[in-house]
Amino acid sequence: MRRALPLVLLVFAASAFAQKAPQPQLSDALTVSRPKEGEFFGVYLSNQKVGWMFTRITLNAAGDNAVSVNELHFRAKVGTRVSERVMKETKVFEVKPGGRLLSLRLEQQGDGGDQVLDGLVTKEGLKIIRTRPGRKDETLVLPMPKEVIEDADQARVALKRNASVEGVITDSTDLKQYPVRTTVGEGETRTIRGVKVKLKKAITISEKEKVPTEAWVDEQGRMLEVRFGPTMAAMREPEDQAKRFDLVEVFALTRVQLPKPPPPEVRRVPGQMTMVMSNLPERFHVQTYRQRFEKLDEQRVAVTLSAAPPKTKQLRPLADPNGGKNLENDLAVEAAAPEIVKQAKQIVGNEKDAWAATKKVGRWVNEHLTKDYGASSDRATDVLKTMRGDCTEHSLLTVALLRAVGIPSRRVDGVVYLMNEDQVPALYWHEWVEAYVGEWTQLDPTFGQDVADATHFKVGEEGSAEITPLIGSLVVHDVR
Repeated sequence: MRRALPLVLLVFAASAFAQKAPQPQLSDALTVSRPKEGEFFGVYLSNQKVGWMFTRITLNAAGDNAVSVNELHFRAKVGTRVSERVMKETKVFEVKPGGRLLSLRLEQQGDGGDQVLDGLVTKEGLKIIRTRPGRKDETLVLPMPKEVIEDADQARVALKRNASVEGVITDSTDLKQYPVRTTVGEGETRTIRGVKVKLKKAITISEKEKVPTEAWVDEQGRMLEVRFGPTMAAMREPEDQAKRFDLVEVFALTRVQLPKPPPPEVRRVPGQMTMVMSNLPERFHVQTYRQRFEKLDEQRVAVTLSAAPPKTKQLRPLADPNGGKNLENDLAVEAAAPEIVKQAKQIVGNEKDAWAATKKVGRWVNEHLTKDYGASSDRATDVLKTMRGDCTEHSLLTVALLRAVGIPSRRVDGVVYLMNEDQVPALYWHEWVEAYVGEWTQLDPTFGQDVADATHFKVGEEGSAEITPLIGSLVVHDVR
């Protein structure tokens, strides 16, 4: 799985207000101290440069609206290819306290596919025009956004008020609204270039990312550092330095090496594998039908993974035990797109048994998609059009096809055992599928497994950045 950078990078640290004299009618987001020219940051994964970002807030020419700009560039080696992604978000707000979101423009290029989303808030809600190369424009009407100007820079607003700030962010990738909260942490004094500098700390967490991010701001309002767990950070840098990349090989950088290969029988279904791990926070110790946890001491936990076919049989369509979110049609999954529905019906045919239909879909995706790391698509219809990709594309298309025929499903993120050409046994970050067929079951369309074997360790769902703190920190002491 290559897209591990958290999307909060794009919404967290907006900057710059050009006027010197604060005006009473302006929001705190516009009167806080910050560099008027905006700020550049280098983005690092395990101390290796993988991208840069730029953030800024300014008044428009008339001075009656505020414009927030967040831009992220990512570049790294994925297998034998260089993967690149550019994401730019522009949002316009009213300038008054609690000023409403008025419009947005989201531009995505490179890895994952190109698209532009132009949004305007109307009486009916947020009207979106979606433009993609080679496709007809789409019009979407989404619920009225709750996002306000203070949400464009919660960190500095919280520090200015010395109080918690709560709000909502309209996410750049799925256009859903997620609660976000920022609290003020304990500051510290650091020595920077031989000078002692007092820094304030703001801690932000969103309901989507679920990763506490720590922002460090100096007395001039300059954001010096944003940390996303122990291995990922955005560091304030001059523009020319921020835009210089290290060409990092993501798989080798993020894998978790094992002390020895697991026994061959862990691949069997039914099958089982146990690992002794450290640096696995307790919030990941969730007992499930496939994963059991036993705390050994303050640092180590034994994780037992099991794999077995489902025992129950039910007819499709099925109700989603999680209230419907695993049957949703959205910008990525596109389960209601005509071409997805048509293909799903062709694959499944007259098969009513949900588990049998699920196996048909997984096998079809495995047999028809070309395995191609670097040929990336973020949307199911694009995957169906190109018919190539890695684990994320295999999983995305599988979920879309399953939902199209009434089988609740979701993408899951985690690690899986592999031994590549260098013969180093390791866990690699990966994405596969969980489907509800009367009970939950996992399948891996990338590897052609009707039941994902016991080397699959799930830690998150659907690209969630909550796994980010584990990258580069997870340690396996034993495997059996």
